[in-house]
Amino acid sequence: MINVHAGLPEFEYVKPGTMAEASRFLVDHVGEARLFTGGTDTFVRMRDGFWKEKYLVDVKHLQGMRTIRFDPEKGLTLGAAVNMNEVIASAEVNAHYPLLAEAAQTVASYQLRNRATIAGNICNASPAGDTLGACLVYNASLYVHGVDGLRDELLRTFFCGPGKTVLHVGDIVTELNFPIPPQGARGKYIKLGRNVISDLAIVGITVLGFPDADVPSGFRYRIALASVAPTPLVVEAAGGLLEEKAASAETIEAAAQLVMEACSPIDDVRGSARYRKLMVRNLTRRALTQVASDLAASGEAH
Repeated sequence: MINVHAGLPEFEYVKPGTMAEASRFLVDHVGEARLFTGGTDTFVRMRDGFWKEKYLVDVKHLQGMRTIRFDPEKGLTLGAAVNMNEVIASAEVNAHYPLLAEAAQTVASYQLRNRATIAGNICNASPAGDTLGACLVYNASLYVHGVDGLRDELLRTFFCGPGKTVLHVGDIVTELNFPIPPQGARGKYIKLGRNVISDLAIVGITVLGFPDADVPSGFRYRIALASVAPTPLVVEAAGGLLEEKAASAETIEAAAQLVMEACSPIDDVRGSARYRKLMVRNLTRRALTQVASDLAASGEAH
């Protein structure tokens, strides 16, 4: 039965001294303990009776979890507890990964973004996550602490289905890593919701384009979709078409058609599958046109 009262159930707050202690506690209390950083989804789902864990394990105070660091040779590191308003305000993010700040800006309200994290957005594995597309087109990876040690996980192979990832019991994402973005890159995120703010995406389109003299068109494009498949989706075929042919209106229309054909949305209370597919085509066309125009203008400026 779903709990509809406004209060939270009782739970025990656990504040481990090390990441190893946190991982071990999660393993020793499997089914009873849940990781806690921002809590924007955790408290709602506990209040509504969907999650009934006895322990919340808080790791946001541990070393590196609140760090934003940019290295001109290695790229950007975001600690897993860095909230979205900190990402939006970061000079390093805005200078080198503006699409990430743009996507974070569309998430809920200012107050919620003071708690919400990009790592949490990723680990929740909702296909509608607003920041997932930007992370995918920037080729992000995750640094994971588990009981068997540390490892990297590529974001493109991280999602297994709605709410499901490759993480095991005891695994804790400690940071997100973004390689140096392609020089001259331009991007666009378009979110379709039922209202201007605070709504989940009915469709989310992320496009990143950048010059590359090694392909016939002179440009490469990465296109990621949200809320139109069981997992966030990168459409390689459309990017390949735009590598071969210049981004004319006809080529963009053909690429948008490929993107529409690649998605598999469902009917739900926010929109029908047919509506979503048509909006994927239309919004992809709009995003590609904008990015192509920005790339052309940037080339002319040089």
